[in-house]
Amino acid sequence: MTSLTLALPTTPKSSIEGYAKAIKGIPLLSVEDEQALAIRYQGEQDLEAARLLVMSHLRFVMHIANTYKGYGLSQADLIQEGNIGLMKAVKRFNPSLGVRLVSFAVHWIRAEIHEYILRNWRIVKVATTKSQRKLFFNLRSSKKRWGWLTSLEVEKVARDLGVSTKDVLEMEMRLSTHDLSFESPMDGEEDETDSISPSVYLEDHRYDPSLLIEQHEWETHSQTQLHQALKQLDLRSQDILQKRWLNPEKVTLQVLAEYYQVSAERIRQIENTAIKKLKQNLNLFNQ
Repeated sequence: MTSLTLALPTTPKSSIEGYAKAIKGIPLLSVEDEQALAIRYQGEQDLEAARLLVMSHLRFVMHIANTYKGYGLSQADLIQEGNIGLMKAVKRFNPSLGVRLVSFAVHWIRAEIHEYILRNWRIVKVATTKSQRKLFFNLRSSKKRWGWLTSLEVEKVARDLGVSTKDVLEMEMRLSTHDLSFESPMDGEEDETDSISPSVYLEDHRYDPSLLIEQHEWETHSQTQLHQALKQLDLRSQDILQKRWLNPEKVTLQVLAEYYQVSAERIRQIENTAIKKLKQNLNLFNQ
């Protein structure tokens, strides 16, 4: 997929305005065209098909990258990292799952942008473990709403995210300080971080229609993968998992044991084996 980067209309670093204008002129793909291109790339490793899939979604990457302006990092760099995530998504996209590429790609685009932010937002790294990364992004969102946290709010954040209050306080301190620029702007240059107004990073995106659609489509995609993975199990295992975990009213082991005329322990063994196979199937779909 590396060669795809050479085929982009322009790079964000040359001019954000020019880049935005260039990608806006790239037509969006219909469901049929997207499916056909994805099948071509998956079956024949046709890089031209992959390039067309990437190009038609560049504006979507730019939209996502714009929601991370508040970190004071270069918008061009955020877009380029998002484009890398898009290319990874195209490489792993399975057209047979029946979802649009835009829904599948959201996770990969955001993941690459998150990694870039964590690598570059501070000279000293702020998050090195999975729990710290979760704390970094969630705490920053909380501070936009609450400002400095009270002791009760610190305890609530720690409890909700499964970390210690010490971790929350330390992260809050890091989020509230700023590193000095490693290099001062040259004469005639404007520091990009100085031009960011509070209205950019204090904006509440929770009810942004595009983000709500992304969330809905990603949940739909996850549900589709779950049903596909379930279909790989035998009918008895499917029935047990459905009644034990997926139905609104959960059924006990004893009820299922009476239904299948086996012991409750045997039902538990079948359930555990089925869950392991289900996880394996889901991992295969995500590769």
